[in-house]
Amino acid sequence: MLPLTYLRPPEDLRSGILTQRERLTLGIPPILLPSLPWQLVARNAETILHDLKHLTEGQAFIPLPAHVRHSGIHPVFIEPGARLEHCILNTTDGPIWIGRNALIMDGAMLRGPLAVCTNAVVKMGAAIYPGTTIGPHCTVGGEIKNSILMGWSNKAHDGYLGDAVIGYWCNLGAGTSASNVKNSGGPVRVFDPKTGIHLEAGAKCGLIMGDFSRSAINTSFNTGTVVGMCCSVHGHAGLTPSYIRNFTFGDRRYRIENLLQEVRNWMGFKGCQPDDALLETIRNLYLRDAENPEHTDKK
Repeated sequence: MLPLTYLRPPEDLRSGILTQRERLTLGIPPILLPSLPWQLVARNAETILHDLKHLTEGQAFIPLPAHVRHSGIHPVFIEPGARLEHCILNTTDGPIWIGRNALIMDGAMLRGPLAVCTNAVVKMGAAIYPGTTIGPHCTVGGEIKNSILMGWSNKAHDGYLGDAVIGYWCNLGAGTSASNVKNSGGPVRVFDPKTGIHLEAGAKCGLIMGDFSRSAINTSFNTGTVVGMCCSVHGHAGLTPSYIRNFTFGDRRYRIENLLQEVRNWMGFKGCQPDDALLETIRNLYLRDAENPEHTDKK
């Protein structure tokens, strides 16, 4: 499940509405965790329905506001504290979950099954398609389809994200788009730096991005691109490489003290600060990464 599991075990990855650890804590039957990152989104719509079945039993939800336009046969579950402005919800193909203190702004269009988790923000005019999970404290805009944003990450502006898995504390700059289908229509192959081989991921596979990575404005990601943890993706003319190694800053390696300060900066934007254990873990991974050369994608 790399690069998603450098800083956390697989049970802390989000799919559907919850992480596996949260399911176990709440007494909800666990799901079968996949072994490859893109398999999380392949089953995400199904996992949202699994979580809803158990989260909604005997629970009270707030009524749908009169100013919200709703069509479809499935319910909208809105937790207390959530705010829905003049938005459009379609549950023809599945239900919608709006978590506590989430904000759905004017003109946003949501089509279930999908989940907007606690304290997440969906900005004005966003188009959010089925199979999508907007994790806690994420801010999203533009067009998103069948994707997972784990938590505390942003794709706040125009641009397309499809069949993608975005880790924790990531930021996609304005105009960033990520391809999920090859021009040939053929199978997408994702590079594995540990073995140096390409693994087949099916007909559709978008961006896979590790924790604390970011892209500059107008970044264009190739189909099935893997971005490691703690990367700053910028300076690419045209499409990015299909694999970007951990701790990459543009076309060179991060300086560790600069990286740790940027981790503090980005967490500070959401009112958080990293603890010493997290910073030490990142530092140790940085040193280990320098000692362990990886294969390079030559395609």
